[in-house]
Amino acid sequence: MSGLPKKNFNRKKACKFCTDKEMAIDYKDYKTLDLFLSERFKIVPRRISGNCAYHQRQLTMAVKRARSLALIGYSPTLE
Repeated sequence: MSGLPKKNFNRKKACKFCTDKEMAIDYKDYKTLDLFLSERFKIVPRRISGNCAYHQRQLTMAVKRARSLALIGYSPTLE
């Protein structure tokens, strides 16, 4: 059994913005941007989110704009 090759079923993730043309990246839409932030408010990398390079760059700029306008926090709030 150990001599058999391992099968990989890792499928490349599709970019959500390329597949759904009506979904747009806007710095004012914090609910959409929140999908691409971790629980520690870090931007999720491209290999995990599945975004293409073009949309990942746009997403990064939108998150940074929203952070500077205080629509999204830089870090989680401590309670």
